[in-house]
Amino acid sequence: MIVFLSQITFYKGDICRMDQPIKLSVLDQSPVRKGGSPYEALQESVALAKRADELGYHRYWLSEHHNTGSLAGSSPEVLIAHLAGQTKNIRLGSGGIMLPNHSSLKVAESFRTLETLFPGRIDLGIGRAPGGDRITSMILNPSNSFSEEDFVQQLIDLQHYLDLPNEYEKQYPKVQAIPLADTAPDLWILSSSGQSGVFAAHLGMGLAFAHFINPTGGPEAVALYRSRFKPSETLKEPQVSVGVFVLCADTEEKALELQKVMDFQMLKIERGISEGTSSYEEIKDFHYNEAEEQRIAYNRQRMIYGNPEQVKTKLTALANRYQVNEIMAATITYDFKDRIHSYELLAKEFGL
Repeated sequence: MIVFLSQITFYKGDICRMDQPIKLSVLDQSPVRKGGSPYEALQESVALAKRADELGYHRYWLSEHHNTGSLAGSSPEVLIAHLAGQTKNIRLGSGGIMLPNHSSLKVAESFRTLETLFPGRIDLGIGRAPGGDRITSMILNPSNSFSEEDFVQQLIDLQHYLDLPNEYEKQYPKVQAIPLADTAPDLWILSSSGQSGVFAAHLGMGLAFAHFINPTGGPEAVALYRSRFKPSETLKEPQVSVGVFVLCADTEEKALELQKVMDFQMLKIERGISEGTSSYEEIKDFHYNEAEEQRIAYNRQRMIYGNPEQVKTKLTALANRYQVNEIMAATITYDFKDRIHSYELLAKEFGL
């Protein structure tokens, strides 16, 4: 799905320009509502992926989270396989695979399998965060040192397993990631700071900046990535997307209700309360102290909400601010009807 920007200066690479459209994509964390079940959450992911495909969204990425009752998506590669078989055109990917939790070779084989089954439709987004608490990450991968050096080495190994340059074949002649295929998944690094963007630039991978995690410093991090980008075998120019929470409703009043639910949910997450999304009726009369109000004000920088016209204006401004051609929208609501309707309204407003 696309919308054209106006009055934007021409730049090289992926940066927005007047004749270039914005691609809109979906980030799905498979949220569980309070009183709901993981089964319902995953079935909603299936329904949303199908609808996003029908509406013309560009990508559909799935997150990796562990040891939490509020998010059901712990195995993106499993969900990708299922959703790719349920859809026709949309790209499916991880947003992301938390690489320190895994073996680089195993990740490469999983995504080579996906690429073999669904050639040209698979993205491999890679993150460094644990996707949960550190104890769980150590259990997932007992050799996990949480060191920057090990993460970089894993990235290098993963890239080589997928690309198989001659130098690596000589070093490890008997180790290949199978199945071998004619194409490879697109490689992205997820980042909420400048450091991972530097890794992406050095290795010639795409950069997905998580504005929904860190609303400050993003444009500067993206600019640094572009300035240091080195072309790779699979990516010749910088490629950037920006992820943000989006809540779109028919009216501003309804959107504000959805926003207040997210305000409450974000505070729970920050306090380590692992329960599903609350309803508006449950939280509408809740009173916050001064510190909570300050935190809510900060968290609202990570979100865009409003009626369709308002959301279109804000998303266009965000794309202009980052100078990107792709926005990835993450939407969490108590009622799944509100969630899927938000994406439908975006499609209609942006002129699908």
